[in-house]
Amino acid sequence: MFMGGIVPAVAPVSAPRAHSGYHVGMALSIPPSATPVAPAPTSWQQDVRVIGLVGLAHATSHFSHLLLAPLFPVFMREFGLSYSQVGLLTSLFFIISGVGQALSGFLVDRVGARPVLFASILCFIGSALAAATAQGYASLLLAAVLAGLGNAPFHPVDFSILNQRVTPQRLGYAFSVHGLTGNLGWALAPVFLVGLAALDHWRSAYWAAIGVYLAVLALLGWQREHLATQVVRRSANPSAADDLAFWRRSVVWWCFGFFLLSTMTLAVVQTYASSILQAMHAVPLHTATLTVTAYMLAGAVGMLLGGWVAARSAAVDRVVALTMATGALLMALASTGWLGGSGTMVALAVTGLAIGIGGPSRDLLIRRATPPGATGRVYGTVYSGLDTGFALAPLLFGVLMDHGWYAATLAAGAATLLLATLAALAVGERTRNA
Repeated sequence: MFMGGIVPAVAPVSAPRAHSGYHVGMALSIPPSATPVAPAPTSWQQDVRVIGLVGLAHATSHFSHLLLAPLFPVFMREFGLSYSQVGLLTSLFFIISGVGQALSGFLVDRVGARPVLFASILCFIGSALAAATAQGYASLLLAAVLAGLGNAPFHPVDFSILNQRVTPQRLGYAFSVHGLTGNLGWALAPVFLVGLAALDHWRSAYWAAIGVYLAVLALLGWQREHLATQVVRRSANPSAADDLAFWRRSVVWWCFGFFLLSTMTLAVVQTYASSILQAMHAVPLHTATLTVTAYMLAGAVGMLLGGWVAARSAAVDRVVALTMATGALLMALASTGWLGGSGTMVALAVTGLAIGIGGPSRDLLIRRATPPGATGRVYGTVYSGLDTGFALAPLLFGVLMDHGWYAATLAAGAATLLLATLAALAVGERTRNA
């Protein structure tokens, strides 16, 4: 590891049981003001509490991904909006979240994860308030902007807390729960918002969402001592070159590429699976829609299994590559049309299971490419690939769908997943060589 000229200077916050959990054999440059902190063992009860709190925060983040989308038909009817106008709300969310995610990692490293987490939830409250009181399109644009700002810091925040406060041997399980709760947040949002809108009024759904955010914020505030992270003490004149040194390392951009490519595959399933099943196999809409639900639930089960796998495997890059390659093979098989409607639905659900199993190993792989004192910056940059993938996929794959090339859309999703497999192997090779 590059440690020439490092001056021991880390200022811990008030969290006596916290530890860094940083991997010591990293290949990335470390700012001269940073030094790793020796990990201290914690009890499993403490780890479970931290994992549960971070998981709840992550579920809140994913819930907010879909804060507006489930009620798009209502907004179109209420305010006379077009598909392009409501679609811009989603694009705006992911653009702000993606750019903000890369930048917020620096903020997390500077001030700690906890204050940024609380500020994010306040942004979600503001977003839901803007939606609840909306009188037109401008209010919905404001809601999308605030939701994107709130979502941006979550991966740097979550992984900074987990890497510092959870015993390293339990991180595989921590990342498993983290991914699982994110999927559950996705699954809950449409049911919660559409259900309450049907029972009363769409504005009531957003007032209820504000209540949920306030309850989460109150719980996290009550347990705030378990969310404290250590921050690097800054010199009087910190060098921007030190802060950005990790950008010069190819492994970071391989990680970014991995997230971008694997997310594009997820976007194919989330956005187009129902339409593809209807067009290729005449599957009824209500049945085809279940494919997305099955994919997400299978992914959640896979993440539970993946935590057990990650905790017992040293070659996590090979675990990721194997699971992603399996998913790519299943999607390619589905694109041939040989499986029929039911077989294609099963194949896509099992794809979600395979990718889910690789999720915790993926997060451990990123951790091994992260230098001490730069967790927020690296995770912020790497996970901005997720938002970039969600933003690009509809533009690229939408062209195929517009031409009626439904099988080609599935095949392209398989190809991006295969490329993600190669990126994972490249990351593993570079961290091992380091």
